[in-house]
Amino acid sequence: MRAALRSDYGPPSVVALGTRPRPRPGPGQVLVEVRAALVSIGDVHVIAGKPYLVRLTPFGGIPRPRQPVPGLTFAGEVVEVGAGVTELAPGDAIFGEAQGAFAEYTLAAPKNVARKPATLSWPEAATVPWGFAPQLGLVELGRVAKHEEVLIVGASGGVGTWAVQIARARGARVTAVCSGRNRDLVLGLGAERVIDYTAEDPLAEPGRYDLVFDAIGERSIAACTRVLRPKGRYVCCSGAGNVLWGPLGRMLAMSLQRPFRSAELHTVLALSPSTEQLAELARWVESGQVRPAIERVYTLEKLPGALAHVATRRTRGHVVVELQSH
Repeated sequence: MRAALRSDYGPPSVVALGTRPRPRPGPGQVLVEVRAALVSIGDVHVIAGKPYLVRLTPFGGIPRPRQPVPGLTFAGEVVEVGAGVTELAPGDAIFGEAQGAFAEYTLAAPKNVARKPATLSWPEAATVPWGFAPQLGLVELGRVAKHEEVLIVGASGGVGTWAVQIARARGARVTAVCSGRNRDLVLGLGAERVIDYTAEDPLAEPGRYDLVFDAIGERSIAACTRVLRPKGRYVCCSGAGNVLWGPLGRMLAMSLQRPFRSAELHTVLALSPSTEQLAELARWVESGQVRPAIERVYTLEKLPGALAHVATRRTRGHVVVELQSH
């Protein structure tokens, strides 16, 4: 099978198209023919091995990557099931998370996938798992409510485009922070107001918001909470950090400051969503409340270019690679 391969950590150029034996599903696994895979900033970090903490996770390895095929988020069709799998069958269209998604075939665990909404294309379905972080952060942790004022920082990126729509679907009034070139994009997703961070300070209005959802995590916690009303909530799912620990430093700082601030402080860790959580996102999509925002679709052969584009952190929504069925 064709697959994107890397033997060491490095920039997107370390990834090259090659061939691998088609895997066979073991007990509790399904073999999936991948039709599309999301290209995310998470993939860029895993391929680079930076922050170095990535190398200690199941996605990394020391001194070299354990998994030669990168890619974490996909949509595709089940072609074979392993022993003990009863919830899926060959021919089922699914989406979810699995290591090795940048290949024609990959192995997945049923607990990390859900059935693909019929209304979505393969590239669209591949983006849906990234709606999990804003759904968790805004609805479960942030408890966003009707008529509340919500600030979305990083509104035009992969996470931010979901956040704008989820907050709007809950009846909130959304102020989106992005560059001026993305103004029309976020307004089309439901934002009522846009702050161009290149022209003005998005955190210059003390006490304006009930909830801040931060998909960037570059400004100080004090500055982010200053714009909240009493009893407001600050939710962060990212964070600028050093080359060793990445965003964990910010998350630790939030934990230490939590007892001393009137605002609620919440962090969203990038955990793999379950079948139930993915199915809930699919229902949001099928109801028309949210929709995937895709900037570009590449072929697998162009994956290094797709990764390089995502690494600029200037994407408008999602970037996806599409694989042709055989």
